[in-house]
Amino acid sequence: MASKRGFDPLSLGGIVFGLASLGTGFAIEGGDFGALLLPSPIIIIFGGTSGTIMTALPISPVGWGAIFSAAFTDVHHDAVETIQTFVRLAEKARREGLLSLESEMANIHDHFMKEGIQEVVDGTPAEQITDIFMVRIESMEKRHHVGKEFWAQMGGFAPTMGIIGTVLGLTVVLGSLGGADAAGLGHSIAVAFIATLFGVALANLVALPVAKRCQIKSEHEVEYLNMVVAGILSIQAGDSPRLVRAKLNSYLNGTDQKRLAKAAEGGAATAAA
Repeated sequence: MASKRGFDPLSLGGIVFGLASLGTGFAIEGGDFGALLLPSPIIIIFGGTSGTIMTALPISPVGWGAIFSAAFTDVHHDAVETIQTFVRLAEKARREGLLSLESEMANIHDHFMKEGIQEVVDGTPAEQITDIFMVRIESMEKRHHVGKEFWAQMGGFAPTMGIIGTVLGLTVVLGSLGGADAAGLGHSIAVAFIATLFGVALANLVALPVAKRCQIKSEHEVEYLNMVVAGILSIQAGDSPRLVRAKLNSYLNGTDQKRLAKAAEGGAATAAA
């Protein structure tokens, strides 16, 4: 099974649920949604925050698109199926030798794993395989870190932009105190605080949660790739299928460990039959 990148519904779903909860509470209190849709706070928050991120992080406009895409998609790896593939390759290598694995290349759909097995077939030493793939994993981590920093910086800058917007609004209000009536003054003050609302909401409902989710997804990706490297090195070392399974089992969570054990029992029963 190939690794698949697909839409991550929980990331966007959490944002929608949070916004809906705030909106519901605002409506219950008798708030007017039309009063929130003002251009000046939106320009200050989104424009100001975007400008600070451009200054802070050297990311091209194309990179921004990739960061947004990565935040709301996820790469799915079936680690149990990957381990079963390693076990099958270990059985073949023990029977027919490492060179026989070249015939299995078409059946390996995980590109990282496929390249590693090719290095094994080509006779690349274990130390060089480790160096090659550890560098690739570190490079991936750096790319992921940039994406996480993008959202984390947005979470830090947005509330400050909100405060700046509010101060600007209050400055205008104070400058017109002499000719404003009470109703007009109250409306102007409310408008000024909308910038703070937008800034805090953008940070705490979107930016900071997405930054944390990006970090967790990156950690899961790194853990999976470390497991693949361990499997590649185990195949090269000539480990038995049982030992390969035992080594890689430690990378799984409890649920996947049970799935692997059940699959192993099923395979043993089939072999016995």
